[in-house]
Amino acid sequence: MRAVAVHRHGGPEVLTPTEWATPAVGPGDVLVDVAAIGVNYHETYERSGLYPRELPYVPGRELAGTVAAVGHQVTGIEVGDLVATADVPAPGAYAEQVALPADRVVRVPDGVSAEQAAAVLLQGLTAHVLTQDSHPVRPGETALVHAAAGGVGLLLTQVLRTHGVRVIGTVSTAAKEEAARRAGADEVIRYTEVDFATEVARLTGGDGVDVVYDAVGRTTFEGSVASLRPRGSFVLYGQSSGKIPPLDLSTGVRGSIKLTRPYLPDFIPTRDELRTRGTAVFSWILRDNVDVHIGRIYPLADARTAQADLQQRRTIGKLLLTP
Repeated sequence: MRAVAVHRHGGPEVLTPTEWATPAVGPGDVLVDVAAIGVNYHETYERSGLYPRELPYVPGRELAGTVAAVGHQVTGIEVGDLVATADVPAPGAYAEQVALPADRVVRVPDGVSAEQAAAVLLQGLTAHVLTQDSHPVRPGETALVHAAAGGVGLLLTQVLRTHGVRVIGTVSTAAKEEAARRAGADEVIRYTEVDFATEVARLTGGDGVDVVYDAVGRTTFEGSVASLRPRGSFVLYGQSSGKIPPLDLSTGVRGSIKLTRPYLPDFIPTRDELRTRGTAVFSWILRDNVDVHIGRIYPLADARTAQADLQQRRTIGKLLLTP
């Protein structure tokens, strides 16, 4: 079958279209004909060697597709079902077919397409954890959302607005500002033109925000901490600009803040929790009219371009690959 493989660590150029062995289906597995593949920063960290993987490997952890075969121990999933996954360790999503443990897939309900499912599940599960666990949001709070025009940012902004939270987003361009405002951001700061922490102070009357959701890391960290109100929450869920520097909690920190680094697998360790959260994510589309913004769809063979576009911030919304 066709796939994209990584034989050595490096930049996007190491993503190599290749022929790969068709996966074997174990007794508890399902074989999925892949229809859509989510492109995520996690794959760039593995590709570069920041998150070590044994070489060679097929990247990708998020996909949606149709079940082509089921193992003899599988119940509740049938051939022809549309399913999605976003958390299986090393599933090798950049391929035409993938074998997955049946207890780590979520059935996609009628009314949600394969493209929507692949575009929303990982970010949706993340947004669910961020807003329900990392900092359970309440109406009337104010949140600072970095990269508000990214895949998570656009979704998180919409989810926060459904909970009655005021959203201040940061973006880099006018086009991304427009996208963030369409998603419901109350205020948008172009961090390339002004100091975002200074703007946050102005927009909050010097009080600061209740929570900062930061997937950028090193370049935004100090400003994020400075933007918090006393007893506010700093939620670091990514590091696209690099690891954050050491923080001396004894000095120089705004009063009594909370810092957390959520890791998604810790919040979906069981089949029931994965499916409960997944069902909630799909309900946002069907019940709350949350828009899943797909920025661009690339052929699988163009995975290099997709990852380069993601890392260079040339995109708005979610990027997908199709076999």
